[in-house]
Amino acid sequence: MRIGELSRRTGVHERLLRYYEEQQLLQPARRPSGYREYSEADVDTVRRIRSLLAAGLGTATIATILPCLRDEGERLVPTCSDLLADLSKERERITKAITDLQVSRSALDAVIAAAPADITEHAISEATAPASRR
Repeated sequence: MRIGELSRRTGVHERLLRYYEEQQLLQPARRPSGYREYSEADVDTVRRIRSLLAAGLGTATIATILPCLRDEGERLVPTCSDLLADLSKERERITKAITDLQVSRSALDAVIAAAPADITEHAISEATAPASRR
């Protein structure tokens, strides 16, 4: 199938599919005309890529772990023994990022809570006003 068909079937823009190829996540065959030719397996690969991106992994990490995953229904299952160590490191990285964001949110909450009542009332009325009034 051509790139437009893969895009339609996966819901991923053609530009992103080309980017995945640049990142070595997809390796489509090439027709003599130079057009990319994707297989049925590429549909599943794109879905795996999207799933891993949604989990917070970057494309460089995905490129290393993608060959070590298989689909089992709605979940991905590791097939390489060293993959779990890599995934654990990524999980730790994400956990640290979440902790850092929670600290930042708490700091903002403290600043917001310290605002004088008149400023708070004004901010609330601005936030709830129709867009045409702002």
